[in-house]
Amino acid sequence: MTQATKLDGEFDYIIVGAGTAGCVLANRLTEDPSCRVLLLEAGGSDNYHWVHIPVGYLYCIGNPRTDWMMKTAAEPGLNGRSLVYPRGKVLGGCTSVNGMIYMRGQAADFDTWRQMGNTGWGWDDVLPYFLKSEDHHGGDSDMHRGGGEWKVSKQRLEWDILRAVQEGAKEFGIMPRDDFNDGNNEGSGFFEVNQKAGVRWNASKAFLKPAMKRPNLRVMTHAQTDHLVLEGKRAVGVQFRHKRQLMEARTQGEVLLAAGAINSPKILELSGIGRPDVLSEFGIEARHESAGVGENLQDHLQIRTVYKVKNAKTLNTMANSLWGKAKIGMQYALTQSGPMSMAPSQFGIFTKSDPSKATPDLEYHVQPLSTDKLGDPLHPFPAITMSVCNLRPESVGTCHIQSPDLDQQPDIRLNYLSAEVDKAIAVTSVKQARQIMTAKALAPHAPEEILPGPSVASEDELLKSVGDIATTIFHPVSTCRMGSDDMSVVDTELRVRGMEGLRVIDASIMPRITSGNTASPVIMIAEKAADMIKAAAKP
Repeated sequence: MTQATKLDGEFDYIIVGAGTAGCVLANRLTEDPSCRVLLLEAGGSDNYHWVHIPVGYLYCIGNPRTDWMMKTAAEPGLNGRSLVYPRGKVLGGCTSVNGMIYMRGQAADFDTWRQMGNTGWGWDDVLPYFLKSEDHHGGDSDMHRGGGEWKVSKQRLEWDILRAVQEGAKEFGIMPRDDFNDGNNEGSGFFEVNQKAGVRWNASKAFLKPAMKRPNLRVMTHAQTDHLVLEGKRAVGVQFRHKRQLMEARTQGEVLLAAGAINSPKILELSGIGRPDVLSEFGIEARHESAGVGENLQDHLQIRTVYKVKNAKTLNTMANSLWGKAKIGMQYALTQSGPMSMAPSQFGIFTKSDPSKATPDLEYHVQPLSTDKLGDPLHPFPAITMSVCNLRPESVGTCHIQSPDLDQQPDIRLNYLSAEVDKAIAVTSVKQARQIMTAKALAPHAPEEILPGPSVASEDELLKSVGDIATTIFHPVSTCRMGSDDMSVVDTELRVRGMEGLRVIDASIMPRITSGNTASPVIMIAEKAADMIKAAAKP
């Protein structure tokens, strides 16, 4: 591949990545029939049954058809372990492979963004953009809307053992909460999910498929961006690989980079935008210095505690035979309900690691099942998993290219538990999970700790055990963060600082990670960005 073949004509906008943000942008920008948009996606179609069956995430993660198949570097805080690091490589991006939990985060998250100097990104500013595309099962209310593209449903099954956990949490002052998305998510409840009638609802179905009927949108799958085409300090196009051919597309307007928190900094660096020392190491000419590209990587570390239980139905016991699996499959085929319609986590708890905290800093994902690790067979005994994560970690990492080769994944270093406060919160959270499981409401189920195990007692032992069992919850953000200081990559309009014709619009722009699951905040970011792009284009 040497000489690039140019696509016919020019586009008003080229969107790189048909993931969560890219699908929203493609829809909103093509609402204007005079606006010509090209959307490039490195993965393929989402026309794959395991994308749409909720339990199919188990078959999409670790599948090269739908996953970039990345791994982290060895993590010192995790006792030298490297983690599998799934990222969606398919239309809809991570909304095609994620846990489907609808979560905005806390009002304080976005007010903090604003207090960091990001005017226009406070809770009152972003709430209208959460509402804009929402199709909530409860219809219109003060905090929700019906009729939008982004479907929010109740889960289609409940578990008595999870109700018992809720009652147990009440004994320790964690009260039931009807809505995790009104700006204050403290309490316990069943997660709402991005599903329609027991089927996954991804960004492709919500935003892209309707827009693909418009003649002014061109979508190219299996189109992997090689680098941005720059003229001085302006982005004027994209070079990409499509069917073993190098191609080039040009824009009269802007390139919108929506490749995600891992691949957006990779594309910037391969294009000569980033830290000169990183670029020069791989023989890449520095076209624009931006010290924050690939820095400030944040993610939620999940600690999986497991408890064997009695007198309770769990998925372990339902699926431990061929007949049980057949019944589960039949139930889904006939009713689109039952375990195959489950999100990976059904029940959540938001609480504080310390009463002095202004807002909850811990999130529990409670599951009526257990395994040694994600993707492994279920245990042969009834059990539940109490996964807990620190919502606002102070440990930050990096994500930089480790080769000029497009096919080489970035060097992903999360630096989990590198901050002392994160170590303390990790130990506290395991102790808190143990405390909840001693509740009187759970006594009929005689919880027995399997992981990390009752013999793990001292704080040093607990911290070492956390390093052995903790894993990512797949929420990477902040590698091209928004701000006005020298380490910020984009401004409050998401324009790459010091460049023209180039914006980054995805989870990488978050100044700090949100207090919860990150998919719907990315929908909001793209909605807000689309309005800013349209406003900037007006004469």
